[in-house]
Amino acid sequence: MTDLECSRAGCRLTATHQVVWRNPRIHAADREKIWLACDEHVGYLSEYLRARDFPVLVRKGVPE
Repeated sequence: MTDLECSRAGCRLTATHQVVWRNPRIHAADREKIWLACDEHVGYLSEYLRARDFPVLVRKGVPE
């Protein structure tokens, strides 16, 4: 398996978390979008989404 990279622009670190979110204005409640995040950027990415009033859940680990 290849290591998955962080979704933060310009970051090439290995992802260790999933930032799960949706835009409630255009997505149904059962729709999930996932950004991958390294330890360094998990806070940045989740706060970026929360600042836009998107529901956000952070999960430890990455999809298999």
